[in-house]
Amino acid sequence: GQGVDEPLSATGFRQADAAGLFLSNVKFTHVFSSDLLRAKQTAAAILGKNRFCKDLEIKYDARLRERKYGVAEGRPLADLKAMAKDAGEQCPSFTPSGGETLDEVRERARDFFEFLCQLAVELEQKEHGKPGAPGRSSGTSGEQFVFPWTNHCSEAEPSPEGGGSSLILDANILVVSHGAYMRNWIGYFVSDLNCTLPANLTKSHLSSVSPNTGVSHFIIKLGNGNLLKPEITCVCLNQDSHL
Repeated sequence: GQGVDEPLSATGFRQADAAGLFLSNVKFTHVFSSDLLRAKQTAAAILGKNRFCKDLEIKYDARLRERKYGVAEGRPLADLKAMAKDAGEQCPSFTPSGGETLDEVRERARDFFEFLCQLAVELEQKEHGKPGAPGRSSGTSGEQFVFPWTNHCSEAEPSPEGGGSSLILDANILVVSHGAYMRNWIGYFVSDLNCTLPANLTKSHLSSVSPNTGVSHFIIKLGNGNLLKPEITCVCLNQDSHL
């Protein structure tokens, strides 16, 4: 939850280092992290292993915090399940006293995602505003972003011209958050924004919580800067081959 702001364990640091090595050749343009300590340490470890982005500023955002669990925070998961059972409900839909509802978590995720979309549109507009400079989305300029999980994803991944695993993007954003929060964010992508999913993804995959440092990759297209109808493709979900 939010109320117990513990650091990573020794295992957590090893997992964060492994994620950093896995993503070491990915050139990020922006990094956002939850402002809880375990997420901050994970983001710092990932950037510390990166070939290109060691000095990139990490921006901390309270909208990326884990779901608030109220009276259940700092207690074993079994206690939360027992509370839900006593209330005649099931996890994860059960909301402990003082906790956030799933709708409230999803609203935080929606708000942050719309902020990212606005950021991307402003970047693209700024690029087009330069005299004689073609937009990065035209494919004639911009960075090549090489992703390490090409062999692990389905045919949902867009194929760049000429093959390989590089794409030209206006922005390549790393977001470091928490399991229950991200499950709600992905639910928002699927149910509200009609995200295209990998063909091999099952409902159990979709509803499961990511393992620590699991990597999910989404490609967002905003046609003509249209913030209301983003086209979202899930390339991979909770990828954990680095673990």
